Amino acid sequence: MATLTVPTSGTGKPGVLRSRAAGKLLLLALLTAVLLPLLTRWGNGAWPHELTIQLSKPLSSASDWVIDNRDSHPLFLYFFGYISNAVVLSVRGVYLTLLAAGWTGVTAFGALLAWRFAGPRLAAGTAIALLACGALGMWVPTMQTLALMVVAVLASVAVGALLGLGAGLSDRLNRALRPVLDTMQVLPAFAYLLPVVLVFGIGVPAAVLATVVYAAPPMARLTALGLRGADPEVLEAVESLGATGRQRLLTARLPLARKELLLGLNQTIMMALSMAVIAAVIGAGGLGDRVYQALASVDVGAALSAGIPLVLLAVVLDRVTAAAGAGTAPARTIGWPYALAVTAAVALATRLLGALDWPDGWTLPIAEPVNRAVDWMVNHLYSGVPVVGGTADWAGHFTTWVLDPVRDGLQWLPWWSVLLIVAALAWLIGTWRTALTAVLAMAAIGVLGVWEPSLDTLSQVLAAVAVTLVLGFATGIAAARSDRVERALRPVLDVFQTMPQFVYLIPVVALFGVGRAPAVAAAVVYALPAVVRITAQGLRQVDQAALESARSLGATGRQQLWQVQLPLARRALLLAVNQGVVLVLAVVIIGGLVGGGALGYDVAFGLAQGDLATGLVAGAAIVCLGLMLDRVTQPTGRRPKKGA
Repeated sequence: MATLTVPTSGTGKPGVLRSRAAGKLLLLALLTAVLLPLLTRWGNGAWPHELTIQLSKPLSSASDWVIDNRDSHPLFLYFFGYISNAVVLSVRGVYLTLLAAGWTGVTAFGALLAWRFAGPRLAAGTAIALLACGALGMWVPTMQTLALMVVAVLASVAVGALLGLGAGLSDRLNRALRPVLDTMQVLPAFAYLLPVVLVFGIGVPAAVLATVVYAAPPMARLTALGLRGADPEVLEAVESLGATGRQRLLTARLPLARKELLLGLNQTIMMALSMAVIAAVIGAGGLGDRVYQALASVDVGAALSAGIPLVLLAVVLDRVTAAAGAGTAPARTIGWPYALAVTAAVALATRLLGALDWPDGWTLPIAEPVNRAVDWMVNHLYSGVPVVGGTADWAGHFTTWVLDPVRDGLQWLPWWSVLLIVAALAWLIGTWRTALTAVLAMAAIGVLGVWEPSLDTLSQVLAAVAVTLVLGFATGIAAARSDRVERALRPVLDVFQTMPQFVYLIPVVALFGVGRAPAVAAAVVYALPAVVRITAQGLRQVDQAALESARSLGATGRQQLWQVQLPLARRALLLAVNQGVVLVLAVVIIGGLVGGGALGYDVAFGLAQGDLATGLVAGAAIVCLGLMLDRVTQPTGRRPKKGA
């Protein structure tokens, strides 16, 4: 008679336990069964009130103390006051220098700088970009923004380089700085605008320092990465020659980290420019202020007139710093003395001719035709389109069929089951430490007393990430498989990635109305370029030998994609998911301004009303959401045992 046997592995375990994932889920189920009677004591609905803490009173007391002592306490008079004065004098000095050089001098210096690092083609593009800023009637606001960005970028680079230097040379400091840099990068800018304004008041100092908080982390991370990635053999050779620690740093580590340092500069510039509009909320002025005023009056043309110069500045600075980092300078380049001499000569000639300011007759107003185009789109696309319906119908259907069910489903779940789902997802792709971190981050949201609005925000983030990944993966695959598609997409992605969120928020609201759907649409537009770029790059970097082997076995193009390229590009695809999540979270606040509600609205409300508790608590909850989503989307392998 045949006997039924349970399949076992070599260790004698049943077959179901041979799967590490099944073992983790079984252990988690047993732990839940043990703890469930304790957890259900606090109910099976939303987060129990008994497990929350109220931060309103201490934060309000701290805010009142700052306001009462800002003009008299020595800390403000002799520390923050000196910092504020130094920032104001620096920005004013750079701005007056730019005005003294005139539009011709600034254009000449920008073109020569681009030529110095990348050759005549980028020099011509830089000159055209700067001239376009003047032609749009935005020369003076562009110089105001450029002056602010010069000071903010220099301060960000200095702070980031110092932090990165310490993290690159010390393991302990590197571990201590990692959560600090994560918080600086994930915490919404609106959340820390309020404490900065409380200390420094409305104006340029607050704008510069808020930009430094946002833009310094990339420089710190890449500096540490470059120093830690220095070739050990080179360092040993330098040390064998009797070099001191300082000499090893200056002659070996820093030169070997040149590419990472310049990439850090590039990323710092990009992030500083992305803060231009947000900083305008607290008195930064310049192009950001023009965009913000246009948003208040729903003037798409005026917003685009100021947004285009921001995009042009970002693209030019991105190309120049990227060329400097890649070391692709032409064989016959221009020296610094020659560039400065030509700039001074052009500026002097312009001053003698009395033409420092951009000529009024050389402007090309685009606000009116753009507004007419937007009006046409709204009149013909908003509703009443045959068969497909209008954009308002799409927004309504998306809200009814996707956003509402996801939000209601999350809020219907018992609070402990949400923690259980988070633990299961994080542990399946990581370690128990990963799961514990994700659960603690989610639990912190409940402790802060913002459980339901956080789940509302989470539903919007999940929907936006899903749409972003579907569109991003499809577009990235097309770009990776066709050079023509990649070349056609590059300028479009550049514009999407560098255009301030406030600029494309206006046409999104015009087309989709006010609500959670336009907030999701704005998040998708903002996050899509990064997902497309990372996906395309990951697929293009797949080992060509593997593709050749697949072709030799008769695999079709579709089979090569699904069975070779996508599996081998798994890390890049997971990074694309991670960046999609982070970038969608970054637009949560902006979405709150157009009807997204939830945490985004709380942060914006806290800034508008000077309510430190509401703004900071909601900002901290967004950070916790970002930390949790990072842990459930990024696999973490076990550390190998020593000697293995």
